[in-house]
Amino acid sequence: MQRADSGQTPKRPRCDSSPRTPPNTHFTGAERSPNPKLPSDRKNWDPEQVCLFLERSGFKDSALLDRFREEKITGSLLSNLDESHLDKLGIRSTWERKKLLNSIRLSQIHVETVKVINDPIHGHIELHPLLIRIIDTPQFQRLRYIKQLGGAYYVFPGASHNRFEHSLGVGYLAGCLVRELSEKQPELQISERDMLCVQIAGLCHDLGHGPFSHMFDGRFIPLARQDMKWKWPYKGRPKEKSFLYEIVANKRSGIDVDKWDYFARDCHHLGIQNSFDYKRFLKFARVCEVDNSKHICTRDQEIGNLYDMFHTRTSLHRRAYQHKVGNIIDTMITDAFLKADPYIEITGTGGKKCRISTAIDDMEAFTKLTDNIFLEILHSADPNLAAAREILEKIVRRNLYKYVGQTQPQQERITKEVGEKFPQEIANAKPDVIILDVELKAEDFIADVINMDYGMEDKNPIDNVHFYCKADLNKAVKISKEQASQLLPKKFEEQLIRVYCKKTDEKSVYAAQQYFVNWCKIRNFTKPQDGDVIAPLITPLKPEWNCPNSAGSPASTHVKRNLEKSFS
Repeated sequence: MQRADSGQTPKRPRCDSSPRTPPNTHFTGAERSPNPKLPSDRKNWDPEQVCLFLERSGFKDSALLDRFREEKITGSLLSNLDESHLDKLGIRSTWERKKLLNSIRLSQIHVETVKVINDPIHGHIELHPLLIRIIDTPQFQRLRYIKQLGGAYYVFPGASHNRFEHSLGVGYLAGCLVRELSEKQPELQISERDMLCVQIAGLCHDLGHGPFSHMFDGRFIPLARQDMKWKWPYKGRPKEKSFLYEIVANKRSGIDVDKWDYFARDCHHLGIQNSFDYKRFLKFARVCEVDNSKHICTRDQEIGNLYDMFHTRTSLHRRAYQHKVGNIIDTMITDAFLKADPYIEITGTGGKKCRISTAIDDMEAFTKLTDNIFLEILHSADPNLAAAREILEKIVRRNLYKYVGQTQPQQERITKEVGEKFPQEIANAKPDVIILDVELKAEDFIADVINMDYGMEDKNPIDNVHFYCKADLNKAVKISKEQASQLLPKKFEEQLIRVYCKKTDEKSVYAAQQYFVNWCKIRNFTKPQDGDVIAPLITPLKPEWNCPNSAGSPASTHVKRNLEKSFS
């Protein structure tokens, strides 16, 4: 990310031969330039440029604009408007007066102190000085040192981006969406303060992430602080402004600017094609009344694009976020942090000593907790950190826990409590049909239960989306999956169960594969995709797993003989 040297827009030299506009000339819509620019110095605005500024601030009433022209209000007079001037101009409602004065004040701030940041995803983005003050705090700057995708960086070399730039992008997109709604629907009475608050929410939405992002929140903290609940209430805006809560993190449908940014940003760094274009959604977004409440809706013709958006989400999870190697690296880092936790000291408020797991209770300590804790443990000479250091050294040397296989439950949904028993179940599933030189225990196995869905478990998130039609822009309707297409998924959730072995020698890995396949057979889970290859003596024992060209094929027989010869 690169901040420009100055937030001011440079004045363009004026060519003497270009025609000058006579003062107070009234342009019609056809005569006006399609995207005229205002001079950076507001004092030089003529009445027509003042009217252009008012239009861009949401004042569309032509009679009001004509009164500004008749009174010959120039840019230099804007700052001196008082109650008598506003009365004379016909601006009598308290809300309109506040909106006008707020717009005038913010325009001067914008000209003098707005900052421009060059972002590789969204291009040059402008940020209000209040946002810059937030960005320049230690708490926000801390996000520079937290990888967006955690352990996935060890799989995808390009995934070196951090929560810092993602948060800037979400703040920017939040401003884009709220401004689009304000300009399209002035009746929503979205104030400049509302816009700033939504942008601040976008900027700050990831401040609570710990080292390696979701590894810390989703793996480490649930194990280290089992009493900890991470939930935030939504409060502050009145009912008529409740739609503002759908912009940054939409709990109703999952369609929000957070996803839009990480889709684009993560795909860019991962080298994966992004098939969703948020700019189209911006053009069609409107707020409609739904059951006596206001919600952000989109055009009925966009339903296919929204299904594509959620499909993009699951594809990213399958290909990157839940990559089998990235996940095991996250698991290994979690193991290392758990072993190091009792011996790490992070100085918090008033000299208070915190651990990795308790730094979340102290702002000063948490501000110091970043991905750098990995290197602190790795390079530490403290003998108390030897066990943790050994795990991290294995990651650096690529001596990872070994992937054993993947399966899926046929009917039941695996709960957290059931999943915690899987390592012991696998250890008990030692097959009798094979002589194994290695005896594996529960602590040798890791069973990772992964939920893959459209963001709302087994529910279809589009069922919570309302649409509007061209014939009536203000009437919200629902569109069923059957109305949209016959090619859409029947289910919106699946579970994957991946098993890893902590022992990495060849005999232990081979034994783990036999345990695993036999466990899948006993559990009536799906047949592992490579089951015929890794356990050819076990897969034929389950009749429904047998299929043409599997157990009895020459290739399978050849594999059996080689394995029996190698491990007999």
